[in-house]
Amino acid sequence: MDTQEVRLERMTRVEAWERIESGAARVAIVPTGSIEQHLEHLTMGHDIRSATAVAEAVARRVYPAAIVAEPLRAGISEHHMAYRFGSVTLKPGTFHSVVWDACDSFVRHGIEHILILNGHGGNVAPMRGVVNQFRRYFGASIHFHSYWDFLPGDVAADGLVTGSVPGHAQEFETAMALHMFPDTVRIDAQALSTDEGVRVATAKSGEKLLEAIVAALTTQVEAMASGDAPSEIDGL
Repeated sequence: MDTQEVRLERMTRVEAWERIESGAARVAIVPTGSIEQHLEHLTMGHDIRSATAVAEAVARRVYPAAIVAEPLRAGISEHHMAYRFGSVTLKPGTFHSVVWDACDSFVRHGIEHILILNGHGGNVAPMRGVVNQFRRYFGASIHFHSYWDFLPGDVAADGLVTGSVPGHAQEFETAMALHMFPDTVRIDAQALSTDEGVRVATAKSGEKLLEAIVAALTTQVEAMASGDAPSEIDGL
């Protein structure tokens, strides 16, 4: 086994137990996203793949303080269903129940600091409406944020032609994909896009965006692990 493993499903029960029981693992990161159309140049798993990649990068930086849960792949994507492109959507109640059960599982195992790290805009309003109820019920430090919440404004302004974050399959997401998983980007379709930001997105800009996000998110997770994390992000 890789001694720096951060994904729960890749650990044995003994390895997971040792991390949790010793108190080394104090934070669970639960990636949420969607399976939905991302225009012609990005694959349909972009949102969950992005959230998971960011979660893993942060967990490696704070190792052994954080464990990354199995990603909750489908999200609330009703607004994409009319286009008949194969998107998968959950009802808000179903999505809430799955996230609730994931939090419940970790709290019952003794982890009381949970970051629900989101990669899909359609999940934001529904989760923001219930996260306080999660905290009160479990008596735990449960936070919900989209990974782009941690991108400083000056980095976005400097690294993006359009300055738009996150957009949907536009410059920000395209740049992130080009850097994190270029095999998923259909380059010909990107070049032919009618969106200027999509056409000019580069892996280099995606690398800068990711580094800034991971740095800020690492600070948040470290604060969660020490029991000193604010409920909201300040200064970003």
